[in-house]
This record gives sequence, C-alpha cells and structure tokens, in this order.
Amino acid sequence: MKEFKAQDFTHLRGTKGFSEELLNVHFKLYEGYVKNTNKAINMMNEKVEAGDFDYDFGEVRRRFGWEFNGMRLHEYYFGLMTPDGSERDKDTTLSKMIDDTWGSFSKWQSDFSGTGKMRGIGWACLAYDPWSERLFNTWLNEHDAGPLAGTIPVLLLDVFEHAFMRDYGKDKASYFKAYYNAIDWAKVNEWFDTARKGTKEIAAVVH
Repeated sequence: MKEFKAQDFTHLRGTKGFSEELLNVHFKLYEGYVKNTNKAINMMNEKVEAGDFDYDFGEVRRRFGWEFNGMRLHEYYFGLMTPDGSERDKDTTLSKMIDDTWGSFSKWQSDFSGTGKMRGIGWACLAYDPWSERLFNTWLNEHDAGPLAGTIPVLLLDVFEHAFMRDYGKDKASYFKAYYNAIDWAKVNEWFDTARKGTKEIAAVVH
C-alpha cells in the first residue's frame, strides 16, 4: 500500500509572529504523525493478513484515528497559511456566508477566538456542513474527538501548547493575532469553493 509522505511547509519560515524555532519543532511533530500513521496502517495490515484480531489489533485500530487526524489537521493548518499574509475578499461565497451566519466577520472572529481560548488542548475549527449548507465554529478535542459528522474543515487553529507556548507563553490572544495575519485567504476561498461543490453532490446522494 502506498505510504503517506510528509508535505514540505518550510516556506512558512519567516512568517511574522512565528519564530523559526517554533515552526521547526511543529514541523517535526507533524512529520511524526505521518510516520505513525504509516506505521499504524502497516501494523493493522499485518494483523489482518494473519487473521490476528487480538488486543493489540484493537489498540492500534483505536490509535489510528489520533495519528491520521494529527497528520491531516496539521496539513490543513499549515496549508492555509502564508508567510506574507493576505487580505480577505469580502465578495467571496465564504465571506458572505460568514457574514450571514454571524452577522459580521468580526463577530465570527470573536467566536472563533473564543473557541480557541477554551480550557484544554485541541483545535478551533470553522466547519461547513453540506447537508444544511451552514457554517459552524466547533472544537476538536485530542484530534479524534469532537468533529461534526459529514462536515469539512474550512479553517483550523492549532491550540495545542506546542503551537504557541514557545513564542507566547500563555498569551493566546497574541498567537491568534499572528495566526489571523498569516491566513492565506485566497487559498482558503479556493479550498472552500472546491470542497463545497464536491460535498454538496455527495450530500445529495444520502440526504
């Protein structure tokens, strides 16, 4: 089976508000999730081939969601950032949906930041539900707990301590500010429009 390969996000070095040391540590952690995702898949395949559905098989199967989501969520997080920052286009479908849902972009941002400030470690996620064609800010806890079934992540904020403590300590607000300034809105809009078109067709089959 073809293995997953870690993507190269080193172009983000130099992003304002993110030290090179913090990014390098974060990249290594992401690469660990890719490695462990492949390792879990190989271990499960070996068990299946041998017909050995024992305790170890169950534990690896449970762990797989943690490793895979850790890999994929980081790819969303890094993949929708840019070292130069970008201006939000207020006329895009996503921007209009945000305004319609929350009343204004600033109210959405306040809600998204409030989600990120919740006690504990996890992810703040702007999620799109193709069945209802609605947006939600939600909290993903420990990678594999909390996603809304059937939704796609539009934007993700890593609120695990490794993402900000080295540069900001407990000052999440300053980390959030740096993150918002680093969002690549053109790519976010492209991703949203493409994903929305595909998931709408999928939702129509089962809803």
